[in-house]
Amino acid sequence: MVVKPVQNNFRDTLTTSRSDGSRAWLYPELVKGKWFFRRAWVAYILLASLLTGPFLEWEGHPVFLFDVLNRTFIVFGFGFSPQDNILFVLGILTFFVFIFAFSNTFGRLWCGWACPQTIFMEWIFRPIERLIEGNANARRKLDEGPDDTSKLTKKSLKFLIFFVISFALANVFLAYIIGKKALFAIILDPPSEHWVGLSFLLIFTGVFFFVYTRLREIACVIICPYGRLQGTLQDKNTLTVAYDIIRGEPRGHQKPGVVNNLGDCVDCNWCVKVCPTGIDIRNGSQMECIQCTACIDACDQVMEKVKKPINLVGYFTENEIEKKIPFRIRTKGLAYFGLWAILISVLGILLFNRTPVETVILRTPGNTGMANGKNKIANLYNFEVVNKTFVNQQISFRPVSKDAKLIWVGKEGFTLEPQKVQKGSFFIEFAGSERTSMTIPVEIEILTNGEKTDNVKTRFFYLPDPGQSHDKDDKPEDHHEEQED
Repeated sequence: MVVKPVQNNFRDTLTTSRSDGSRAWLYPELVKGKWFFRRAWVAYILLASLLTGPFLEWEGHPVFLFDVLNRTFIVFGFGFSPQDNILFVLGILTFFVFIFAFSNTFGRLWCGWACPQTIFMEWIFRPIERLIEGNANARRKLDEGPDDTSKLTKKSLKFLIFFVISFALANVFLAYIIGKKALFAIILDPPSEHWVGLSFLLIFTGVFFFVYTRLREIACVIICPYGRLQGTLQDKNTLTVAYDIIRGEPRGHQKPGVVNNLGDCVDCNWCVKVCPTGIDIRNGSQMECIQCTACIDACDQVMEKVKKPINLVGYFTENEIEKKIPFRIRTKGLAYFGLWAILISVLGILLFNRTPVETVILRTPGNTGMANGKNKIANLYNFEVVNKTFVNQQISFRPVSKDAKLIWVGKEGFTLEPQKVQKGSFFIEFAGSERTSMTIPVEIEILTNGEKTDNVKTRFFYLPDPGQSHDKDDKPEDHHEEQED
């Protein structure tokens, strides 16, 4: 049987809203315990990774780059192009399956430990705010107090520092998109030469400044879709930050030497005071909970003072609290992680076997073949070659069939620069009668720096003029062009 809290304090409104619909500002207290320091180590490592990511290079190119305008994408040193649509779709699918698997097993752990919104707020902006304005009570009194010189000075200093940090973050964010060289050009060159980039830099600065001065927890509670999604992914076997209601209820203040039937919760409300989203963890699993573990540290410290066992609030599953069933990854979680492992393996195999260049060859639309009157039939083909590497590649084509002859439109072969696309045309010529229709599978070898790196299959097609007589049974069965990489 599940014990219910004595207090009937369950809510039907967001913690960030008052009954009249106005904004309810939150002033979370700072509590330092074992979970705080564990999160600190994770946060500092992630901060270092996020802030240095776009400036690191590997073999002369960025480790991370998401240049949407020039369609250049680099992840962990691997270059990707828009032609890598299969890898892109598979990568997105792998990412979402991981979210389902992780959230079903460990809840909203990402939000409290690794989300950039949480890391920047709790480890950069909030500490500066505490340093300038004081603890939670001091900040609340300052906001509610008169607009005197002290308040104006503190607010101005805080907003100035927040703006500088937002500007720095905007530079880092822009570096992920355009690369550090283009960013340094915007910084060092006259503004008139890069007014578009400078405009985006100021827009990003405004967004960061607005998020960390006004939106804050609203970004997690209302805007973020993952917060809305997590409730559908969790079940009674999901490991979350939770309150042991069996042990804690009925809650109340304990008097020394007095025997009563109260639980271990002394109703100090410290778990509410330290919560960055303003919830009461004792009311069960809630959408706003980002599993930041602040309530665990706060409750553990209170339990130690009243000489009771810690972990009244901790990492539990619902079944662990109610039925004392130890946590383990269940069948659903194993199925999710199994599917994720398969997708990761397929993605890894595709990446490992990916060719340095990708070639698309298609017969020119509307081309029914050309005869030169010397028993030679020719088809015109268009090609597109993408260099996925970061070095120049010498590209040439060679038909597999000895009966086929390849005739370039223009100079034979070409040098393709890194991360560039080359388009062009060529003819394939076969010996054949002008009066006989032809449909021949054609295979073309792609040579990169003189070595075969890929095969492309297409079709050779010829249809005589209607005025010419030819065998009716010799008509091509299919005029549709096929192409395989």
